[in-house]
Parts: sequence; C-alpha cells; structure tokens
Amino acid sequence: MSLLTAGALALAGLLTAGPPAAAADADLVRNGGFETGLDGWSCSGGSGAAVGTPVHSGTSALRATPAGQDNARCSQSVTVKPDSTYTLAAWVQGAYVYLGASGTGTTDVSTWTQTPGTWKQLTTSFRTGPATTSVTVFTHGWYGQPAHLTDDLTLVGPDPGGPGQPQPPAAPTGLTASATSSTEAALSWAATAGATSYKLYRDGAAPQSGAATSATVTGLTASTTYTFQVSAVNAAGESPRSTPVSLTTPSGGGTPGHPGLPAHALVGYLHSSFANGSGYVRMADVPASWDVVNLAFGEPTSVTSGDIRFQLCPVTECPNVESPAEFKAAIKARQAAGKKVLISIGGQNGQVQLASTAARDTFVSSVSRIIDEYGLDGLDIDFEGHSLSLATGDTDFRAPTTPVIVNLISAVKTLKARYGQGFVLTMAPETFFVQLGHQYYGSGPWGGQDPRAGAYLPVIHALREDLTLLHVQDYNSGPVMGLDGQYHSMGGADFHIAMTDMLLTGFPVAGNTARVFPPLRPDQVAIGLPATTDAGNGHTAPAEVTKALDCLTKKTNCGTYRTHGTWPALRGLMTWSVNWDRFGGWEFSRNFDRYYGRTG
Repeated sequence: MSLLTAGALALAGLLTAGPPAAAADADLVRNGGFETGLDGWSCSGGSGAAVGTPVHSGTSALRATPAGQDNARCSQSVTVKPDSTYTLAAWVQGAYVYLGASGTGTTDVSTWTQTPGTWKQLTTSFRTGPATTSVTVFTHGWYGQPAHLTDDLTLVGPDPGGPGQPQPPAAPTGLTASATSSTEAALSWAATAGATSYKLYRDGAAPQSGAATSATVTGLTASTTYTFQVSAVNAAGESPRSTPVSLTTPSGGGTPGHPGLPAHALVGYLHSSFANGSGYVRMADVPASWDVVNLAFGEPTSVTSGDIRFQLCPVTECPNVESPAEFKAAIKARQAAGKKVLISIGGQNGQVQLASTAARDTFVSSVSRIIDEYGLDGLDIDFEGHSLSLATGDTDFRAPTTPVIVNLISAVKTLKARYGQGFVLTMAPETFFVQLGHQYYGSGPWGGQDPRAGAYLPVIHALREDLTLLHVQDYNSGPVMGLDGQYHSMGGADFHIAMTDMLLTGFPVAGNTARVFPPLRPDQVAIGLPATTDAGNGHTAPAEVTKALDCLTKKTNCGTYRTHGTWPALRGLMTWSVNWDRFGGWEFSRNFDRYYGRTG
C-alpha cells in the first residue's frame, strides 16, 4: 500500500506549511546528539561521558563533570566556510553551562545559563573571517559545580564541502498525529537543523518526501490504527527515524471525542444566568458562527456540596430574557443546525470543591439533571480560584491524591460513561493552572504558599482520551515563561503562540518525576481570548489573532517565538463571550469566519 493516495497531501501534493531550510546550509557538527558516544569530541581531563538519561532527544546526551581546576570542557573542531554566518545551538541542563565557538577569525562568541533545572536551549551566532576554514565549538561547566548535560548541539551554516562534511541531520522531534476524520490524519513535527527535506513513513511503508514540517494524509480506513515516523534529509544522507506515533481513526461521522464538530470551531460563552454590562443575548439570537455555546453558569449551592443548579437570568436583571420553554426550543433548533450547547460549571464566583465522595456523587446527579432538562450536549469545566487546590507534596500529575482532583476526575468519567461517545467535554482553565505548572507545579511561585499553579494538569492528563477541547484562557494572566525560556505577555500574537505551542509540544513540569506533560492533539486545542477590551485583560487585536493562527497552523507570519511544529488541525478559538462579542459589533466572530472562509 502506498503511503499517500493521489491528492493525499495538502496544497496540491506538497507537505503543508513551513519554508524549507536553505539548501546551502547544513549542520556541520559531528555526533551533536552524542548518539555514538564521544565520537568526534574531546573532553578535558576525561570529564565527559555519554549517558542514556536524562536526554533532550534520542537515546544519549553528554554528561561532563568539573573537578578541581578543570571546567569539564568538551570541544570539536569543525570545518567551515570563510566569510560566512553560522548559528551555534545546544540544549543544556545544569548551573553555569557555557556554549561557544573560538577561532572564528572575527569575534569569538559564547553564551551561558546559570539556572539549574529543566533543559534550556542556548543559541549564539558568529561570522567567520575571510581566511577562516576551521572553528572550535565547545561546551563546559564551571569550577566546583556539579555535572552538566548537553544534547542536540548543532552548528548550522554554509556547507564548506570539506571532507566529512556535512553530517546527516538529527532525527526529527515533536511528531504529533491526529485523526481529523475517519479517513484523514494531520501530522506535524519540529523543524530539524540542517534538514533540506523530510521523509514521512506510515507503518514502515515506502516514504513520501517533502520540504515542509507537516502533512495531511488521506485515504485512510475507519477504525484502523496507523503508526507514523518521520526522518530528516540533507546532502549527507537521511537521519534516524523519529520516535513512532500511533493513532486510531474513528468509526466515521466525526473525530475522536469531537462528535459533529467542524474541522475548525468557534466556541463562545453565553451569559444565560446573569446580567452584566454586555447585555443579555437570547439563545435564539446567537449567530450561526458559534459552533459550541457554553451556558454560563451552572453554580454550586455551596463550595463543598457538589450540588449544581442552573436557572435563567431573572427578569428583573434581564428584561428581555426568554421563557424556559423558548430557551429549550432555541437549544433544539441550534442542535438541529449541527451546533453544540453545553452547561459550563464554575466561573469566577462558582467555586466547586469535591472534597468527598458524597459531593462527587451529588455533582454527577445534579449536572445530569441539568443536561437532561435542557437536552444539552455535554459539560464545560470552568473551575477557578481554589476549586482545584493541590495538597502539599502532591507533585506527580500522573497519580494525583488530592481528593478535590481525584473526585472531579471520577465524576467526569462517570458522566462520560452515562452519556456515551456523543458527550462533549471541554475545559477552560487559566494559564496559571496549566502552563505555569512548567515553573511551579506542586510548590507555588511564592515559596510554596500557593499550591494551585498547574493544578489542572492531572485533570487534563487523566481525561485526555475523553477531552473534546481544551481552551486555556490566554487572558487575565501575568507573563508566563514559554519553552524558549522567555517570559511572554498577554495581548500579542507571541503570547498565544507560546502558550499553545506548550500544549501541542508537551513541556517539563516543575518538581514532577514524570518530567514532561505529554502533548495534546491539535484537534483538542482551541485558543481562549476575550472578545473585546471590556471582556477581560489581555484583549488581542484581530490582526494579532490572525498572526497567531498563521504561525501555529501554517508556520508563517511568526514573530520572535519559534514553534516546535506546525498544526493545521488546530481546532479553533474560544472567547469570553458571545455577549461581549455582540457588544463589540461581532468583531471577534467575524474575524474568525473571514479567516476560515466561513459565512457564519
């Protein structure tokens, strides 16, 4: 069976998105991933060794230990082209780790990190002198410091054509695969330094080549498991294949966990139970642009009861509120048009703590009553505040012990089992409860005083196979560190790109023995934004929203943040709220429709 049927690749048979690496550039470092031990490297005082764990990618990394007056310097002489620009990069772990190049013929360069902990990427660049044909690249630690680690060291620039140059690229990383239908899958991976093209393998079959970092594969069979790998290629040859990734296509009629949702969906919250400055919007007046409408909010009778109630806004607050019968009829009309309507639990004032099994069971029964009464399609979890407090020492997202988290997971699984595969499950945490776990999970950013940082991670992980959409609120948030080690602030494309890249790439979790939170499928992820400047801090102008979508789905229009892949199957956008979007003249939803060529 051929890898891809005719027309299987998007954009007239080409792998989608992402410009190819310049043909003249190559990764000139030999064994930069230390997959063949110290081959090509010289370490001072016998300080270096190849180790199998921890590694940044592949199966090996360099571990070098300073001793006495030795700083554990490991170096390699590399043939280069005169009067040319080169970029030197490596992933390092440890305190006071240096990366540099000497003998450049111009200004020698180095960069360093002093912060121990997770893997960090160091990058610097230089230009060779007019007569320079060789430089020395190196990494070293510092006197009296513990061992440091280096992996995936690259020197990318013009190929001098000298003996032994260039080397084949390293194996690609970050491969993700998601079924966008019963016969189609979307794949993406991180760009590999020095690669000029890639080969995509399906079940080990003859590969299909292309220059981009993503592909759409069609002609698949429903209810079938496929395994994919990708390799990188340059003039010197082909890299090892990436770590395999498998997916199972659904039986038909939609994607896994996404019954009836379009490939790109718009999600909005509808203020159904309360009034604010945005004004009340009747269900029948919600435009067709909205694919998922979350009813805000179902609220608890008390923080710990688990008893959730929902009622329409009182007529004294919302004079134009419809009757319950009209509301239910409008919901059925939306569903007949292929839309989904969910009950959203929580919100700013709706704290829910399922601290006991009794509260868990009450939660299940009361939420079921709401779903049944209004004929809803599922549940949105919008817990904030102290609803998901972590207990001290509960640091492994794979095995939570905190009752409020364990009971929530159990309750949602019970609801999913009760309503079956058609049950739509979404979550809307803030970045504090998700991405900030990269820095503070289980400890809190203030010396352990706030154990909520990253508190959604165990819930998302335990429910990832049931999860339809995760739309993190990229607003009402302070700056958050991305995978590039830089802090990103709300309101611009880079913030949304960095936060979404973390979800789709996976990220190290602070204090966690599992180290990396696994990536979500792109079809499970939407970006959460406020609809107007009145709706929340961090409003993003439509032009910046477009930039974020372009970068994440096409690898174009990117800013300073470099993503680890390209995800054309990214599900879409969420906003707070439908009401505020109407208040703002429907600017948010109209921009979404324009971007995806929809009429609304």
